[in-house]
Amino acid sequence: MEKRLAVIVILVTEKDNIRQLNLILSDYAHLILGRMGLPMRERSLSIISLIVEGTTDELGALAGKIGRLRGISVKSVLTKTKEADHGGSPEEILS
Repeated sequence: MEKRLAVIVILVTEKDNIRQLNLILSDYAHLILGRMGLPMRERSLSIISLIVEGTTDELGALAGKIGRLRGISVKSVLTKTKEADHGGSPEEILS
């Protein structure tokens, strides 16, 4: 199966499941190319962005496990298969 690049954004509004979130991210560390976190304590919110590469099954499993955690929301944007392999503008590559 073909690998794709993606950006996954995680919004943490409740800190109860941070430990489970970090365990999931550790389990999928082989997919993570980069990670940036922004704690917004004054808003009781944290934002984590991940740059990942994997198959659609792997990326879907990662996002699905994260999305099942209470107080945590997740959204992902994946590159299209053919355009990502042949270059192109971001508008052409992102789906």
